[in-house]
Amino acid sequence: MLRWRLLIGTLLIAVLAVLCWLDHEAAMPGLWLFPVALVCTVAATGEVLYLANAAGVEPLSWTVYAGNVLLLASSWVPHTWKTVTGAMPGAAAGTWPLPALALCVLLVFLGEMYRFQKPGRATVNVGVAILALGYVGLLLSLLVQLRIQWGIGALVSLLLVVKLGDVGAYTVGRILGRHKIAPALSPGKTFEGAAGALIFSCAASWAAFAWVIPWASPEAASPGPRWGWLVFGLLVGTAGMVGDLAESLLKRDAGKKDSSRWLPGFGGVLDILDSVLLAAPVAWFCWALGIVGR
Repeated sequence: MLRWRLLIGTLLIAVLAVLCWLDHEAAMPGLWLFPVALVCTVAATGEVLYLANAAGVEPLSWTVYAGNVLLLASSWVPHTWKTVTGAMPGAAAGTWPLPALALCVLLVFLGEMYRFQKPGRATVNVGVAILALGYVGLLLSLLVQLRIQWGIGALVSLLLVVKLGDVGAYTVGRILGRHKIAPALSPGKTFEGAAGALIFSCAASWAAFAWVIPWASPEAASPGPRWGWLVFGLLVGTAGMVGDLAESLLKRDAGKKDSSRWLPGFGGVLDILDSVLLAAPVAWFCWALGIVGR
């Protein structure tokens, strides 16, 4: 299983690196990466619904699929429209996901109203559907925002920090791990592994802003102050670990080990994206507040 994990992990990293390079060279930002994000959104939505069904909750699936696709598109379409026509359609592009989320919530309520027959399940179904919208669609839309607003380097910096943090947690945890963080949720997570994750995340952040950002995002006048690089690594790395535990919470509550089994050694799309999802808003705020980038 470890051999499969290393092989598939290497292939995924190689494919993602090529796609990021192609997207960086493309005339339209997101031309290569947006279809990948769309596939991941649909797959992750299906896995959230699978876990919800396993826990005995059955939200109206088509409203969640449609809502998450709409949320992802709301971050990309306005920028694409501006690239093609030279004019922004209506409000500033960064504001589109919020009203899109409101429309998605409206859609969820309308769907549950249409199929309502007896009391006892509607409120839970609505709550889980909105959770799926926020957890998958809204958080993935922030990845699109990072790519569009600050360039491919902003997206790569997030991925490097989070994924090398995962490597650090696994490596140090296997060698030195003794003290469990949350044994009921994830028996393999240790405080020693968490310390290793933060060290690796800070190193990845330093490498990203010292070398990757100046090459990949010349539109960012500077990668920002060096203290910001370490803050970025600490904050985003910590959020990535929380994201990992957050998905573990959903899986344990549903009584499942993986969100799906289509990818040997990893589980499903959510098992790959879990740490990235909750790290995305932290990375967005770091860039928006000028902690990194200028």
